[in-house]
Amino acid sequence: MNKIKTTSGQGPIRDARTLGTPKMLILGLQHMFAMFGATVLVPILVNSYGLPLSIQTTLFFAGVGTLFFHVCTRLKVPAFLGSSFAFLGGFAAVAGLDGGIYAGMEPAEKLQYACGGIVVAGLLYVILALVIKAVGVHKVMHFLPPVVTGPIIILIGLNLAPSAVSNASTCWWLALVAMAIIIVANIWGKGMVKIIPILLGVVGSYLVAVIAGLAGVTAGGAALIDFTSVKAAGWAGLQPFLTNFGGSVAKFDVSAILVMAPIAVASMMEHIGDMSAISATVGENFIEDPGLHRTLIGDGVATSLAGLFGGPANTTYGENTGVLVLSQVHDPRVVRLAALYALVLSFSPKFAAVVNSMPAAIVGGVSFILYGMISAIGVRNVVENQVDFTNSRNLIIAAVILVCGLGFTGGLTFTVGGTSITLTSLAIAAIAGIVLNAVLPGNDFQFGKTANADTAASLGRY
Repeated sequence: MNKIKTTSGQGPIRDARTLGTPKMLILGLQHMFAMFGATVLVPILVNSYGLPLSIQTTLFFAGVGTLFFHVCTRLKVPAFLGSSFAFLGGFAAVAGLDGGIYAGMEPAEKLQYACGGIVVAGLLYVILALVIKAVGVHKVMHFLPPVVTGPIIILIGLNLAPSAVSNASTCWWLALVAMAIIIVANIWGKGMVKIIPILLGVVGSYLVAVIAGLAGVTAGGAALIDFTSVKAAGWAGLQPFLTNFGGSVAKFDVSAILVMAPIAVASMMEHIGDMSAISATVGENFIEDPGLHRTLIGDGVATSLAGLFGGPANTTYGENTGVLVLSQVHDPRVVRLAALYALVLSFSPKFAAVVNSMPAAIVGGVSFILYGMISAIGVRNVVENQVDFTNSRNLIIAAVILVCGLGFTGGLTFTVGGTSITLTSLAIAAIAGIVLNAVLPGNDFQFGKTANADTAASLGRY
C-alpha cells in the first residue's frame, strides 16, 4: 500500500477522519493484517505443546484488550495489543508439568492453571505501574537493567528451540518453504510486505501445502492438511469461554504462577521498549503523557482479563508501530478499527478451524525464525545498551542467569506447607538475576541516560 500523505504532501496525519470513512476502514484493515500473523501464531504454537488455547478467544481478547488499553491511555496512544511471545516458554513448561496435582491432568485443565499464572503476571504490571507512579520510572528501572533482561529474553528463545525442530521434522521441505518466504519478505520486501513477513510465511506455505496435497504429496504417508474440522465448523459462533463459561475460567496454583509470573519481567521491558518506539515514531512523549503508569495498567489489566477467561497474555505490538511509519497516519482511531475487526473474526469458528488445520511443519518453519529471533533480540538488547562484560559483576549476573536457564532442565521442585511447588528453569533464572543485580555492588545503570536504555527491543518487532 502506498504511503498516504496529507493534502500538502508533507507531515503525518493525526486525524484520519480528514481522509474520509473508506480510507479509514482500509487503514484499520492494514493494522489488523499487521498484527494478525503473530497474534494467531501464539495459540497455534501453544496447541503444538498440547494445550488447547483457542484462536477465537485469543482474537477476542486482543480486540477487547486493545480497546481497554486505549481507554486507560486517554485515547492518545496508537498501540495494538496482540498475543505475547514472551510467555510461550511458560506455556511449554506448564504443559510439561507432571508432578503433584499435575500428574495425569488433562491438557485443558493445565491450560487453566497456565492462564491463572498469566492473571498474576498481568497484576505485576499494575504493581509496577503503582510503584512508578509513586517513586518514578528511573528508580524502578535501576533494578531491571539490560544485563538482567537481555539474558532472560535470550533464554526464552533457547528453551523453545527443541519444539521448533520437532515440528519442522514432520515435513522438512514444507518447513523450509515457510522459512524462505519469511526471509525473502523481511530482507527484500518493500512497504507492507516487509511489515508482515510472518503472516506471508504462514499463508504462502499453507497455500503450497494445499496445492501439494491436491497433487497427492504426503508427509510420512499422512495428508499434509486435514480439512475435516474446517468442513464441520460453522461460519459464526461464540467463543469457548462464552459457550462453556465454567470450563474456561483460570485456576490458580503456586507452581503455575511461579512458572508464568516471572516472565512478566521480560514482557514489561518489551512494553517499555514499545512505548519508547511509538513515542519516537509519532513524535509524542507517551512515557510522560499519558504516562508509563497508565500504559502499564492498560497492558497489565488487559493481560489479566485475557488470562482469566482462557486467553494468552497481551503485549503492545511492534508490527503496528511499523505500520505507523509506513502510512504516516498516527491517529489511534485506525488502531481501534483494527481491534473491532479482530473482535468480528473472533466470532467465526470456521476461520479458527482453518487456522488450526495448519500443518505442524509450517509451525516448525515459522518457529525456526521466531524462536531464534527472540534470542537474537535478547542479544541486541545487551549490545545496544552497551553492557560491559569486562566488568566481573555483569559477567557473573549473566553467567548465573544463563546456567540456571539452561541447566535446570526439569525445573526445581520443593514442598512448602504440604504444597508441592515447581520452579521452571526460566523462573529460577529470572529470580537469580534480579536478586544478584540487587545485592551485588556497582549497578550504574540509569534508565533514560545510559545508551539506548529506554529502547529495549520488542519481541514483536522484526
